[in-house]
Amino acid sequence: MALVHDALVAYGGAEKVLEELHKLFPEAPVFAPIYNPGAFPSSFQSWDIRTTWMDRVPFARKGYRALFPIYPFAMQSIDLSAYDVVISSSFSFAHHIHTTEDAVHLCYCHSPARFMWDYHRYANNEGFGWLKQMLIGATIPIMKALDRSSAGNVDQWISTSNLITRRIHKSYGFDSVIIPPPVDLNEFHVGEGKGDYFLLLMRLVGWKRADIVVRAATDLGLPLVVAGSGRELASLRKIAGPTVTFAGRVDGQAKADLYANCRAFILPSSEDFGITPLEAMASGRPVIAYRHGGVLDTVVEGVTGAFFDHQTPESVADAMRNFDPSHYDSARIRDHAANFDSSHFARKILDLVVSCRAERKKLVQFPLTLQNGVQANHHIRAVSGNVMDFR
Repeated sequence: MALVHDALVAYGGAEKVLEELHKLFPEAPVFAPIYNPGAFPSSFQSWDIRTTWMDRVPFARKGYRALFPIYPFAMQSIDLSAYDVVISSSFSFAHHIHTTEDAVHLCYCHSPARFMWDYHRYANNEGFGWLKQMLIGATIPIMKALDRSSAGNVDQWISTSNLITRRIHKSYGFDSVIIPPPVDLNEFHVGEGKGDYFLLLMRLVGWKRADIVVRAATDLGLPLVVAGSGRELASLRKIAGPTVTFAGRVDGQAKADLYANCRAFILPSSEDFGITPLEAMASGRPVIAYRHGGVLDTVVEGVTGAFFDHQTPESVADAMRNFDPSHYDSARIRDHAANFDSSHFARKILDLVVSCRAERKKLVQFPLTLQNGVQANHHIRAVSGNVMDFR
């Protein structure tokens, strides 16, 4: 068993899914073109992380976004000949890996790459100038053709949501199985009261549109805590009023406390899935979200949160102004988040790995080291077509 990830350069939702996969298969090596240890929790230091020649390119860890044309070649250089099961965690090029003919390749696809398959919107949200947009845009048709061709390397596609299922089919022409990213309820707790502030917690990059929330809170004079770091931080500070505070990057107990004590969590971005709304709901707090993307699969309007319809400060301001925390029950919200707990994710992934391997070999025995260090040898026998007998 081996795990492959696009690039270990920032700690976000995709990397949290990788953590859950590693918990399930703790002995599996993790392959990635680049790894920046300083960007990750200390727990990553105990992993068997193996990088490529790309990690030795000068300034690669900081300038990784400019190196996108060579990522496919770095992925294809990874030697996976010793592994009969490979799970790639892909938001750009991880599925470009080559496995042996007998191996099973499952791709957990967070999304086909936004910068390729939704380039003009991505470029506008990132603030590309006309020259940069033109130069990068000239490479997109070639990159798309290569990406579509490499999609055939995957034996089983896994999507995070209905939105990503549609994107995978539209981009690559393949169907996929939906397994939502998990949230570990044990990491979060329900706070007392109805909260003192609105919370924005995310990587501060252009397309996530943190700016519209900061402007809305400033215009309304409502308390907002902005947690996270990124290249937009300086510009956000410039537009923030006195009721907006910046907490920086938070993890562990500090993050759990921010969730538990907020009035509501705000998500202004169109996310492929969005793990932070689930973390807020695991803390019993309602979510105010842009009505688009994966959040439509997780937030129940009027029960676990509310939506706004436009990515504008005015639309966010209306939602914040009309929000009434007394309409929401913390226990009911947390119960809803339990449907996405890590235990459900682990079982679905393991079952899919076993069934895919069985399809390749009708009778197979292979060891899997599961979470908590328990090793299980699965004897899989095909019975009546797709029904599997586990012994």
